[in-house]
Amino acid sequence: MTYVLAYDIGTTGVKTCLFSLAERITLLDSAQEGYGLYLLDGGGAEQDPEEWWQAMCHTTKALFEKSQIRPEQVAGLSFCSQMQGLVLVDREGRPVRRAMSYMDQRAGEELKKGLAHGPQIAGANIGKLLRCLRATGAVPSSVKDPVWKYKWVQAHEPEAFARTAYWLDVKDYLILRCTGKAAATEDSAYAALLYDTRKRAWSEPLCRMFGVEMAHLPPVVQAQERIGGLAGRAAAELGLASGTPVFGGGGDASLIGVGAGAVKVGDTHIYCGTSGWVSTVTDRQRVDVNAMIAAIVGARPGRYNYFAEMETAGKCLEWVKDHLALDEIGVYLEKKDVAGSQETVYVSLYDYLTETVEKIPPGAGGVVFAPWLHGNRCPFEDPAAAGMFFNIRLDTGKTELIRAVLEGVCFHLRWMLECQAKKIPTSDPVRFVGGGALSPVTCQILADVTGRTVETVASPQNAGSVGAAAVMAVGLGIAPDLDGVGALIPPERCFSPNAAHRAAYDRNYGVFRKLYAANRTNFRALNG
Repeated sequence: MTYVLAYDIGTTGVKTCLFSLAERITLLDSAQEGYGLYLLDGGGAEQDPEEWWQAMCHTTKALFEKSQIRPEQVAGLSFCSQMQGLVLVDREGRPVRRAMSYMDQRAGEELKKGLAHGPQIAGANIGKLLRCLRATGAVPSSVKDPVWKYKWVQAHEPEAFARTAYWLDVKDYLILRCTGKAAATEDSAYAALLYDTRKRAWSEPLCRMFGVEMAHLPPVVQAQERIGGLAGRAAAELGLASGTPVFGGGGDASLIGVGAGAVKVGDTHIYCGTSGWVSTVTDRQRVDVNAMIAAIVGARPGRYNYFAEMETAGKCLEWVKDHLALDEIGVYLEKKDVAGSQETVYVSLYDYLTETVEKIPPGAGGVVFAPWLHGNRCPFEDPAAAGMFFNIRLDTGKTELIRAVLEGVCFHLRWMLECQAKKIPTSDPVRFVGGGALSPVTCQILADVTGRTVETVASPQNAGSVGAAAVMAVGLGIAPDLDGVGALIPPERCFSPNAAHRAAYDRNYGVFRKLYAANRTNFRALNG
């Protein structure tokens, strides 16, 4: 039996998972701890890398305190993490400032100067757009793309920028912390949108065009590659054996699909965690500039994930917990404290949703919710977009509002799925993972709204960690490649669309699709 550790580095916390690798990938135990997300004026969103590391250390030690497996039995460790962060470190590997989260949207002026000027298509200068598409198959046209965060630091914090030796993503910083070696997995490099997928190397022309110092960009490695052994100080702090192999791993957009078992060309999975997305495996790059969808580099060379993202999905349900359920209904007072456990938050929240929301008929009494609580990225890019309840009447109750939130998230996922289906074949059934997939109510709503059969897997909230374990299985020689992973991750439950609910959902979805266009000017007046 082979044992491995996978660290799932999310937006709100780390979950450390211990797996056994044999004929199946089996989760043996886990521990988790939260950390801060610092929201600043002007759209800033930052995190402290030291908090990531301390959470890793605490959860690793807590895991082995309750496990019969010993630290020296661990054959490797790796990561699945949030992507498109910006961690700038000095020559000693120390961060020169707090990390900028993928949610950070302060770099509007940098985006305008660097891309959004002159003759444009979809908000991007035509000449630069074509150069980007030729090299990467995508365009850094979002204010949240890492290159604009990099340029923001250069413009606003020149002293910190001058001390920078490497520009890393979240996971890649933690690999550096573990091994002392700076490296970026191929999906991380691609997420910077400066990686030439034809040459499989950093693009010198794009770096020159955007004013990025190539010396700041680390060597690129593969997901299953061993980067090095766990260094002595890091091993002591984590409570692991020195020299334990550290593998590249990947970002959440790459590995959650692997952990969902959606690994073959044409396989589609939907994720609902803090953010949400629809992703379909392809064997060549594609881009839909108008809908903000691109085929991003996956965990396996030569495979891409045609990827459409929404900023807030499960985060909308946390908002429900804090502002619609917790304060008055009091259901949580009957359960144990969930403040320190993200998984228990999900379970308790979805217990409540199952008991209460399913009593409300489909369509939420005509109420439609727009889930754009922190702007939106696809199929429209607008950091000023915000959430709303539409069509509230005197007979509208809180439970209708809560159901409308669930339906609104699923409406947006349907919108992105339809955009994908216009360009490539998408699968039916789809795999559904993330905390949202813990709720049978949500699974059924998603099936009814999309008209697709929805499959879930065991512990869907751990799909990213399972993906990290899968790439370690390849790196350790236990599995030949990632193509066979789907057979190791069978579906646990299946939800078929209920045709009787289609009319109500189609009616509300038609209204939902019109809400952004009708309110774009109003969003900018209030939030621009």
